[in-house]
Amino acid sequence: MSYDSTGELFAGRRLTVEGVAVAAVAVCLLAGGYRWVAEVATRAAAVRWLVPAILVVGFVSVYLWRHRGSLRRRNGTQLDSLGVANGITLARAALVAGVAGFAFVDGAGVLAWLPAVGYGTAVALDAFDGAVARSVGVETRLGERLDMAVDTTGFLVAPVVAVAWGLLPTWYLSLSAARYCYLGGCALWRRRGGTVGDLPPSRLRRPLAALQMVFITWALVPVAPTPLVRTLAPVVLLPSLAVFARDWLAVTVRTSEE
Repeated sequence: MSYDSTGELFAGRRLTVEGVAVAAVAVCLLAGGYRWVAEVATRAAAVRWLVPAILVVGFVSVYLWRHRGSLRRRNGTQLDSLGVANGITLARAALVAGVAGFAFVDGAGVLAWLPAVGYGTAVALDAFDGAVARSVGVETRLGERLDMAVDTTGFLVAPVVAVAWGLLPTWYLSLSAARYCYLGGCALWRRRGGTVGDLPPSRLRRPLAALQMVFITWALVPVAPTPLVRTLAPVVLLPSLAVFARDWLAVTVRTSEE
């Protein structure tokens, strides 16, 4: 057996061990969350919390498995470990999964604070996973994809919880659908024979995403003034929707005109 094949075998075994460890931690967190919600509320509430949480954990797990081949540096070097940065992203995914469970659980007592704390912590950690990857020189395509998947999932579940609890208006869920509409629009454009180009750089995309994260976290805080939150909601939402529309035009219509 050559050195290269031995190294690949070792890398595969290490990633397998890490994958098993991640799965075990996920199961423990789900079981612990179920037991805690059952003690604080009821078993029925715990079941309602568990089902959406499992769905999010399952989605992230499948996504991680499907894209495991992209665990490579920008120069193409295969890595033998998920690394700290991806570990932070997976911790964010766990928090988002916990938030998702409250879409079907009434917020009362201490439970009322958990979506805000969980999503707010995930938002705070979003500033670290990319920074850690850059600082140690292990930026990978997998990390970029996983980070985007967790962000998108957070934009889906957190507004759903806020709407279910009456903290945001129903039409704010257009933010949850925006990313999927963008991807669906690109796919439809390709099916009709159009060309989809690369997404151009933007000075607005990241700041607006950060604004949405902060605003949604604030909306979930029990002591936040809901009438004011609802008044500001369209002011915060519309620029983000406009950027999604602009990005779609940038990668489809303008590309086809060139």
